[in-house]
Amino acid sequence: MEGLPGESAPVGLTLALGRLRALGASGLRVALPAPGHPLGLSGPPDFNARALEAEEAVICQGAALGLVPEVYEAGPKGDVHVEVVWHCLPVREAPPADVPSLGEAERELAEALRDATAVLTRLDVAGSGPVAEAAVTAYRARAERGREVLAPGYPPRAMRVLELAQRVGALVSLAYENGHGGAVSAAEMAARGEALRPVERTARRAQVAAYNSVVEERERGVR
Repeated sequence: MEGLPGESAPVGLTLALGRLRALGASGLRVALPAPGHPLGLSGPPDFNARALEAEEAVICQGAALGLVPEVYEAGPKGDVHVEVVWHCLPVREAPPADVPSLGEAERELAEALRDATAVLTRLDVAGSGPVAEAAVTAYRARAERGREVLAPGYPPRAMRVLELAQRVGALVSLAYENGHGGAVSAAEMAARGEALRPVERTARRAQVAAYNSVVEERERGVR
């Protein structure tokens, strides 16, 4: 980790977590921002810009610090070495942007999925034929492998919300990967995009709510 207060050089993650705890951090929040949607961020602009570029960040609860990953890859195809460096930066102590409660996330996810399904089915955006069927099969296999998605100790509702959110996100990606499906006119393509965007946004909000649920419960004195 680079930029950790009190350290003049990068340090390993184990030492960094201990130092963050000594600095007052009592928990970590996940942020999954996207262009036009600073989900989970609280500023300042410099930190938000770096988090948006990485499309993810971690905010320390109890310490005005945030972490943004930077991924380095080296080596030939098939033998790529990946290294992640976390940059520690100051953040604004304020409520994170647009993060719902678990109950709100679960309800919104169900509503968004129902509304979008009607539009996407009408436009046949998932396409058909062997290519689409193979993609659906691969999606189902990925979803099954990823069922253990949270560490022990999370509330059961968080497990349920995160699993559904990840499946919805994967289905949205599948729809994008398969082109415009049966939507052939400009109006139909626009309707397809309008249907997918809020579902993807809702799925990301639900993921953040699930990941951060332990911190939220601790703040409310539930745990």
